[in-house]
Amino acid sequence: MESGYSRVAVIDFGGQYAHLIARRLRELGVYSELVPAAARGDALEAVDRYDAVVLSGGPQSVWEAGHDDIALKALSSGKPVLGICYGHQLLGKVAGGLVSRSPYPEFGPTEVEILEPGDPLFRGMPQRFTVWMSHNDAVLEPPRGWRVLARSRGSPVAAMRLGPAVGVQWHPEVSHSEYGFELLGNWLDSWGAVRGWRPEGLIDVLAEYVRREVGEGVAVAAVSGGIDSTVAALIARRALGERLKPVFIDHGLHPSGEVERVTRLLASVGLDPIVVDASHEFLGALRGVVDPEEKRRIVGKIYGEILLREAKRLGATALVQGTIYPDVIESGARPGADTIKTHHNVGGLPDLGLKIVEPLRYLYKDEVRRIARQLGVPEEIIKKQPVPGPGLAVRVEGEVTLEKLAVARMADRIVREEIEAAGLGEALWQYFAVLTASKATGVKGDARSYGYVVAVRAVHSVDAMTARPARLPWELLERIAHRITSEVPGVVRVVYDITSKPPATIEWE
Repeated sequence: MESGYSRVAVIDFGGQYAHLIARRLRELGVYSELVPAAARGDALEAVDRYDAVVLSGGPQSVWEAGHDDIALKALSSGKPVLGICYGHQLLGKVAGGLVSRSPYPEFGPTEVEILEPGDPLFRGMPQRFTVWMSHNDAVLEPPRGWRVLARSRGSPVAAMRLGPAVGVQWHPEVSHSEYGFELLGNWLDSWGAVRGWRPEGLIDVLAEYVRREVGEGVAVAAVSGGIDSTVAALIARRALGERLKPVFIDHGLHPSGEVERVTRLLASVGLDPIVVDASHEFLGALRGVVDPEEKRRIVGKIYGEILLREAKRLGATALVQGTIYPDVIESGARPGADTIKTHHNVGGLPDLGLKIVEPLRYLYKDEVRRIARQLGVPEEIIKKQPVPGPGLAVRVEGEVTLEKLAVARMADRIVREEIEAAGLGEALWQYFAVLTASKATGVKGDARSYGYVVAVRAVHSVDAMTARPARLPWELLERIAHRITSEVPGVVRVVYDITSKPPATIEWE
């Protein structure tokens, strides 16, 4: 156990909620990290390296996936083990219990009955409460020697224990499960976990990581004015001093006023950037391109070429990026993960021949915000809503043209002005306008008009892994629609996107 806090490995069997387990444990004050089961050697090694192990949920049957060796090593280690859903069934299987198709597969809200309320796992909880289930198989009979702690209609062994090893069929990590956060906290307390982990305490560790990776050379930092790249650059500046060269690339795809705002804010924190105006290169390369992933790849390619050009000019051997954990997950950078969309700072950049240094790679957005405050970053940067790396290229559906960019900028500016004037800006994660590829019929000046459709998007989120649409006041939406259709040439219709993430992503493209 490291001094100051405990460390927990979350073995990821491909479950859609696996990342939430790591998030919740970090919120509870221990350091946790996802370790993909698909990288079998890493998963087996993690059992030795970490203080405790969580076996996550997963989409497969325990009779198909072939993960027995990981569960057996976790059990034989004598360390605390928590199996969740698939992980619970895996523990049941390798320990000799009966795991088979449940007579009543359970999906969604399900009532569980606690059979041993005295077990420390259920401290402070009622005998019955509602949890979130998602399973076809279940542990029907416990392994010999294991105590059955809870049951539900479709799970005769909904929770079980043998010494420091515990399994639960439901998902305590999701907000839909009552007492889920408490259960995870109780599990940590049951084996004496030291809850001293704070992301703010990582600053010196991250700086040392940058110093070690860059060595005696020079590094460029790709800065955008957002919190992630700013914090990464400040940590690198702490490690490298003047050997860190911040570079801001103006790709001509920024929202209205963004370039001026970014350079002002970066200068205020001592990161006066080298500004490269490359808008003509990006717009030229995007001409005729309609596929969003192709747009992202092109932006990443041009971005990388310009960074490499600057790096060579400055004599740099390393590139510092503000990649954070949600970027890694969405880009499919972990084994077995699906690529949702390419992030130019993860999978979209070509091989630059530079050493890539990503001090924030395993942190979530809210953790980066906590570090930012510790570093004295202005609230204007900390609270700034995220802007996608390709900028308006992925907020203009279809081909990106100067005309469409002008429409998107004006519409986006109106959305921001009205939401901020209503005092709702800080309560929202993101709010912006999308120029859709659709056109619609309208009436302007008593005559038929056929023009653009603009979609407005506003969401609540904590870390961008999930998001829910904001319930903006109707009067506010009406004002936004009136202003856009009145002030933005060519727009005849405004719609409001009420889709959560999942199934949608926050951005449209």
